[in-house]
Amino acid sequence: MIFDISLIHYLVLALILFCIGLLGVLTSKNIIRLLMCVEIMLTSVNINFIAFANYLDLGNRLGDSVAIFVMAVSAIEVAVGLCILICLANYSNNMNIEKQNKTGGRK
Repeated sequence: MIFDISLIHYLVLALILFCIGLLGVLTSKNIIRLLMCVEIMLTSVNINFIAFANYLDLGNRLGDSVAIFVMAVSAIEVAVGLCILICLANYSNNMNIEKQNKTGGRK
């Protein structure tokens, strides 16, 4: 049985992923979980770009190009975030964001 997947299906999937990522960003206190939720949000944006690029079919591949650019920026964001995380782990043994803000990272 072949299913007909339309633009609405992709948009609903992207909306669900974006809401999960946003909920995680708003409620997370762990830095690694926060980075993962931001990545989920960027993935949902990429799904939107590629879905609109495929369904509108304007002849140019602007949606695909923007999606590749967003993936490159998200890879850089993860690299910088992990570098900050490693520095924070060397400085203090605490990965809680709220405690880092209150104590300035000191024990």
